[in-house]
Amino acid sequence: MGESGAEADAEPTDPGPQVAPSRADVEARFDRLVAENRFTIAVVFPVVGATLLVASAETLLPPPLNFNPLLVLFGTLVMRLPLLAGVTPVVDRRAAVGVGLLTLYAYAIEYVGTTTGLPYGAFSYGVDLGPMLFGKVPLGLPVFFLPLVVNAYLLCLLLLGPRARSALVRVPVVVATVLLMDLVLDPGAVALGFWTYDLGAVPLAAWPYDASGDFYGVPLSNFAGWVLSATVAVATLDRTFAWDAMKRRLDACRFMLDDLVSFVILWGGINAYFGQWIPVALAVLLGLGLWRTDRFDVPPPPWLAARRED
Repeated sequence: MGESGAEADAEPTDPGPQVAPSRADVEARFDRLVAENRFTIAVVFPVVGATLLVASAETLLPPPLNFNPLLVLFGTLVMRLPLLAGVTPVVDRRAAVGVGLLTLYAYAIEYVGTTTGLPYGAFSYGVDLGPMLFGKVPLGLPVFFLPLVVNAYLLCLLLLGPRARSALVRVPVVVATVLLMDLVLDPGAVALGFWTYDLGAVPLAAWPYDASGDFYGVPLSNFAGWVLSATVAVATLDRTFAWDAMKRRLDACRFMLDDLVSFVILWGGINAYFGQWIPVALAVLLGLGLWRTDRFDVPPPPWLAARRED
């Protein structure tokens, strides 16, 4: 017996094969997610993060929240989203190999540093930063180290303009910018108790260092070590990523440097709380460099705009 027209219409139709989203589709969605939440990611998260880290250092939070490694890692990953979304479209096979090499290098040099004191100076971690490799190196280290190098690279590509075409110009300038960032980061991290240095092992002293040879608790050897490690890292990045493709993506992606905005707010605020004014001034210098890029006229999020109207 034949089916009626209504019954035939009720038959489910074959939707056909499901097409997985392409890489371009995923990247476009990632871009929209970050673009729609720029203020929250680049401003709200570092302000809240700085507040929680200072409160942890002052033991004002309940013990489970004091320097909670999951909270630290989560907040850091959120602030890294603009950089990750910005860089992903220019990652080809060669660049992926570069990221892998940089990750291995970060683990290796940190392991050598915690084991021998070279090249940064003798130091030890004072805060739980999550799982440790070989009991000495935080598993999440690349999340903290690699963005310093990439952010410095991106900022210099913009500020150097046509001069960025020369590797002999851009690589040394990026290395100097990474060192500048560490002059902001390390004093703040030491003040929080993230890690401590054995200053007795470093007898060097010069202005603005005090008689013990430290810059807000950080020895000169640390900065000499950063020149070495940054040179290797920047040269690897420059060799494995196409700088001109990075520059084109940077020109097209307004939020690509938002992670550096978070860095300035977070570590500038922490250093200000502890009265470490030279690192604060250096953070302001980085902020002025960001301001010169003329890409941070982002409107406030709807929830903040609504409050202002009220």
